[in-house]
Amino acid sequence: MRKSVIILLCLLAQILQAKENFQILYGPYLQNMTENEVTILWKTNRRAISWVEIAPQSGQHFYAEEHPRIYQTSFGKKVISKLHKVRITGLNKGATYKYRICSQEVINQEERYVQYGKTASSIVLHKEPLTFTTLDNEKASVKFWMVNDIHAQNEILHKLVGDIKDKADFVVFNGDMLSDIRSEKHIFNGFMNEAIKSFASEIPFFYCRGNHENRGQFSTEFINYFPTNTGMPYYTFRQGPAFFIVLDSGEDKPDNDIAYYGLSDFESYLKQEVAWLKNIVLSRDFKEAPYKIVFVHIPPVGMSWYGSLLVKKQFVPILNDAGIDLMLCAHFHRYLYNEKGQDGCNFPIIVNSNIDVTKVNVDNSGIALEIQDTLGVKIKQFHFKR
Repeated sequence: MRKSVIILLCLLAQILQAKENFQILYGPYLQNMTENEVTILWKTNRRAISWVEIAPQSGQHFYAEEHPRIYQTSFGKKVISKLHKVRITGLNKGATYKYRICSQEVINQEERYVQYGKTASSIVLHKEPLTFTTLDNEKASVKFWMVNDIHAQNEILHKLVGDIKDKADFVVFNGDMLSDIRSEKHIFNGFMNEAIKSFASEIPFFYCRGNHENRGQFSTEFINYFPTNTGMPYYTFRQGPAFFIVLDSGEDKPDNDIAYYGLSDFESYLKQEVAWLKNIVLSRDFKEAPYKIVFVHIPPVGMSWYGSLLVKKQFVPILNDAGIDLMLCAHFHRYLYNEKGQDGCNFPIIVNSNIDVTKVNVDNSGIALEIQDTLGVKIKQFHFKR
């Protein structure tokens, strides 16, 4: 009887899905941006092959000519999926491009036959196409905004970054955008739909994983939705005069704590990250950058919990000898500032609260930083000179 009910429910779900129009559910949004490459992601309600049509920014309408298609492929074959990730290469640094995403439904796939359905795409007919601008290591300055510990409070996220257009090169999510990751729908309803509506289709964001992104049954899928150039939640990138290190601080309690149900092994994981970090600070790209800025969710100061102590033990000795100009943290849900030299750290540390946005501008005069609340009122201001 139970088996029959399950079969009936599955058939009913298939019938309802068949009646629903093929469509793009979420996205697009930009990830893993570099000088010459970018990944564009989106989600459809049914399986499809997907591509991006791209063109340099110009005065021509998108329909003035045919544009090349860059497909989502895997080892030479087009990918059939609901989650679409198209990596675009061969771009020019500091250049602006317009683009359209397209997905064609795959209704049926057999050994020697594929049946295609309708195509869904972003709109370019009655509105301007989406655009993005690649990074540029030679740019004289870099501007970015950072928010953190939003915990699915979309209203706060909107107030903090809703007016970012043309004001920053990128955004940093410094962890705990959700309290846990339960499902794909949870990711998008929790904060990504708001991010996409506000900026993420045209301005990239770089994600620094927090401890709460490690929780929930869907948390192991994190890297599939937020890909990086290392394939890991820790990575580096550069824009203008600044070299950025994004660290993963893991969890805030020991691996054997009952809160993790025997599923945590961050101590081993962080040892691998430490080995990676040692090589990064020895690299020519790192050494030649005028400024070095580190993002890490859990600060190495401010409390005596396991997470903060472990970050201090594992990362700070390496960073102390590396000439770091600034560390930006989160986690405490309150503002904190540690001057250079405090608590054994040879660099200043700023912890952003969960209801403020940190806005940073880096140029040849130094690092200018301003913290604003949800009303746009300036809370704190710093200028770290070279």
